[in-house]
Amino acid sequence: MNIFAKQSSIKPHIWMIVFGFIMLYPIIWWLGASLKSNEEMSSPNIFPDKWLWNNFSDGWNAMPNYSFAHFYMNNFQLMFGVIFASVISCSLVAFAFARLDFPLKKIWFGLMLMTLMLPNQVTLVPQYIMFGKFGWINTYMPFFVPHALAGGIGGSFFIYLLVQFIRSVPKELDESAKMDGCSWFSIYWRIVMPLTRPALVTVMLYCFLWNWDDFFGQLLYINSVEKYTVNLALKLFIDTSSTMPWGQMLAMSLVSIIPSVIIFFVAQRHFVDGIASGALKG
Repeated sequence: MNIFAKQSSIKPHIWMIVFGFIMLYPIIWWLGASLKSNEEMSSPNIFPDKWLWNNFSDGWNAMPNYSFAHFYMNNFQLMFGVIFASVISCSLVAFAFARLDFPLKKIWFGLMLMTLMLPNQVTLVPQYIMFGKFGWINTYMPFFVPHALAGGIGGSFFIYLLVQFIRSVPKELDESAKMDGCSWFSIYWRIVMPLTRPALVTVMLYCFLWNWDDFFGQLLYINSVEKYTVNLALKLFIDTSSTMPWGQMLAMSLVSIIPSVIIFFVAQRHFVDGIASGALKG
């Protein structure tokens, strides 16, 4: 009986290893291809006969006037502004929906939830025309301003998540603070914000990942190489008039996901806890 019990307990682990390898195979192939020369790209072997580690250094300095460090700095500059704007604006709106009473509150909240079902493609053209009239094309303003107004990528979702979390905070704390002379903004800043830290961390993580991977939005609004992000810099390797350095491009694309991978593994607990706590407490 013990033998059969051990065999039955081993089978799930075998299946997990098999499916884990299937899921990791594209990443393994990606790593192997980043070390290949153009001649070996068509080879069925995962890893090359000669490992070209210089693909990473050559790819890092492949652009004539800029290294990938410049594009990384543009990325982090964009991410810092977007995350800061989203956290402040979405938390303020969520606090208003969760704590304040104002006319047509339920209707406004319903309209906000309806935007979750609105595809981004529907608003692309009018937004581009509007930002063009404002003179914001080839700047980071089309990213900063919508997030500062609780919009942008994931804005409605962040508000809904924070509303559910703030509703779990006892209202008795608000009443005690009012008796001590606190305004609504003081209650928001000194009481609600510290208590909703898990949800705020979740908002920051999702905001970073979703905006880091937003290739189309960055392609639409940013035109000059000087302001390119890492995502846009990768397309500079595509040159129809010469041989494309596949190894260098794959090496830099592998480097481009490092921040997302690090953040995910460091803060993976918050991805689940932030969503689960908001849903359960709401």
